[in-house]
Amino acid sequence: MKLETPLEIFDLANDYQLKIIDNQYQGKIYGINEIHKVSIGDITFVDTPKYFDKALNSEASVIIINQKIDCPEGKVLLYSSNPFKTYNQIAKDHRPFLFSNQMISKSAEIDPSTKIFPNVFIGEHVKIGKNCIIYPNVTIYSHTIIEDHVIIHSNTAIGSDAFYYNKQNEVYEKMHSIGHTHIESHVEIGSNCSIDRGVSGITRIGKGSKLDNQIHIAHGVTIGENCLLCAQVAIAGKSKIGNHVTIYGKVGISKGITIGDFAIILASSNVDKNLEGHRRYFGSPAIEARQAMKYFASLRLLPDYIKKINLMLKESEMTSIKQ
Repeated sequence: MKLETPLEIFDLANDYQLKIIDNQYQGKIYGINEIHKVSIGDITFVDTPKYFDKALNSEASVIIINQKIDCPEGKVLLYSSNPFKTYNQIAKDHRPFLFSNQMISKSAEIDPSTKIFPNVFIGEHVKIGKNCIIYPNVTIYSHTIIEDHVIIHSNTAIGSDAFYYNKQNEVYEKMHSIGHTHIESHVEIGSNCSIDRGVSGITRIGKGSKLDNQIHIAHGVTIGENCLLCAQVAIAGKSKIGNHVTIYGKVGISKGITIGDFAIILASSNVDKNLEGHRRYFGSPAIEARQAMKYFASLRLLPDYIKKINLMLKESEMTSIKQ
């Protein structure tokens, strides 16, 4: 998330009682982002040694850390005994929880051509473009952006918090979601879908994509243009789906997966690794469909082979006894 007003490093250190380990960055803080989404000028945190190198080698300019280590060139290290707690508080202070007791918030920007059915909730700072149709019981959380000619069917929730927790003393502490959801033009979203906002970045549904009913899109997922997702697809956080991808029903996609353009994933498959584009996939784990079909064809023959092997073993035993 980019800040509306940049922060001075010394002011932030004073406000949150942080000790400056070393300062080799002369700029300001322009954004607050998790380690996967950072760019130059951003602040992030790290509290586990196995992720130290990833944080220190990222583009983040300011890193909150719980260990005094050498500072890379062009960065600031700020010491905190609990980096997650400090980062989370900074996030809450700069994008606080927004409560609304109105069905359509006064701060929402909605084009007059858009049709909104009764019992739709639209939160703070939502933007909705031209000629959209929002059916009953849809919930659109704060800071969501919806472009033109979008259709959203009943009981769908867009922009809900990321399912993202940090384990602190055997208790799961919720990470405050400061990202948002962006639905591009000519997208249609079925009923009973759940689309989470990014933790600090964007969950994006690309232009012209169509989502069936009961689909879950997790935080930070990017779906390309003109994709087709059938019912009960679930895509875990930070995955990237290319353009013109077809995903059939009940497909599960693990976190951080990249799927290439024009890929087709057949029903009930589970994806646990990156998939190249322009190919068909099937199975759990998903592999190229033709290869998967050969495996399943071989499995169907397995009982007959086992019977034949057992019969051969029995005949061999009988021969041995006769001898």
